[in-house]
Amino acid sequence: MKPTHITIKDIARILGVSPSTVSRALKDHPDISEETRNLVKSFAEKVNYRPNALALSLRKQKSNTLGLVIPEIVHHFFSSVISGMEDLAYSEGYTLMICQSNENYHRELINIQALLDHRVDGLLVSISKTTRDFEHLHNAVNNGIPVVFFDRICDEVETDRVVTDDFEGARLATTHLIECGCRNILHLATTENLLIGKNRYLGYLQALENHNIPFNEEYVIKCDTREEVYAKRKQILALAPRIDGVFAVNDSTAISAMQVLQENGYHIPGDISVVGFGDGPIATIASPPLTTVEQKGYEIGREAVRMLIQRLESPNAQVDFQTRIVPPSLVKRKSTK
Repeated sequence: MKPTHITIKDIARILGVSPSTVSRALKDHPDISEETRNLVKSFAEKVNYRPNALALSLRKQKSNTLGLVIPEIVHHFFSSVISGMEDLAYSEGYTLMICQSNENYHRELINIQALLDHRVDGLLVSISKTTRDFEHLHNAVNNGIPVVFFDRICDEVETDRVVTDDFEGARLATTHLIECGCRNILHLATTENLLIGKNRYLGYLQALENHNIPFNEEYVIKCDTREEVYAKRKQILALAPRIDGVFAVNDSTAISAMQVLQENGYHIPGDISVVGFGDGPIATIASPPLTTVEQKGYEIGREAVRMLIQRLESPNAQVDFQTRIVPPSLVKRKSTK
C-alpha cells in the first residue's frame, strides 16, 4: 500500500479552518490567535505532519541540499570524502543527498538527473571509470547548477575542482622504491581516460627519468582492483623474477599483488618492495604493513563542499573557477626496504 502523507489541506479540512490559516499558524503568524496556533501545532504533531520539502524548495528556489555522485561508497577514500563533506555541509545548514554510480556511466547519468529532479542546489561529482561522454555534466552547468569535481575530474567541463596531486604522489612513491634499490618497477595502473590514472602513470615515468632508469612498456599493466590482480596473476607472476618493485595505483591493488607474490614464494620486501596509493585502514593491517601515499580524503571532501557553498551563497560573484590541489605525503611502512 502506498504511504499517505498528511498535507496542510488535510489538516485544514479536519480542523474546519482554511489552509492559509493552518500555514500561518505553523509559522507563528501574529494574525492567528494563540489558541488556533496551539490547536494546529498540536494536531500537526499528532499526525506527524512534515512540510513538503520539494514544494518548499520550488517556492524558495533553494533546497539547502547538495547532491553527491560518487563511484564507490565502500572505498575508504570515498567514505572519508563523504565524512568530510557531510561534516561541513551540516555545520553550514545543508544536507547531502548521496548517489553511487558503481563505476557505471549510465548509473551516473541517472543519478545526476535524479538529483536535479529533486532540486538540489549544487552537485559534487567524482566521475566513473566508464564515463567518456560528459553531456549530462555540461547540461547541468549550462542550466546554472554549480558543480564541483573532486578526485576524478573532467577537463572538458569548466568548474571548480579539488584534487590530490596525483602526479607528485606517484613520483614520490616511485622515487622511494628507487631509493630502496629498485630498478625494475612494475606499475599496476588504472585506465588513462581518468586523469588520476594518467597523472599517476606520468609521475611514475618522471621518477624513472629523474634517475636515468629506462622505461619498459612490459612493466605497466592495466590492473586496478583486487579482482583484476587475480585475473592477471599469470602475467604478474611471469614478470616477478625480473622485477624488484611494484607501484600500484591504489592500496587494494597493491595488497592483492603482495598476496599473489607471497603465495608464490616471493618475500615482501626482501625480494620485491611494494607501494600503494590511498592510505586506508587496510594499509596498516596488511602483512607486511603497506608503504603508501596518503590521499587526505576528509580534507578533500570539506574543501569541495566549501567551494560549492561559496558559489551558492555568492551566485553573482565574478570569480574564476579554481582548482584546489591537496598535497600528498608518503607514509613509509614495512612493505619497502
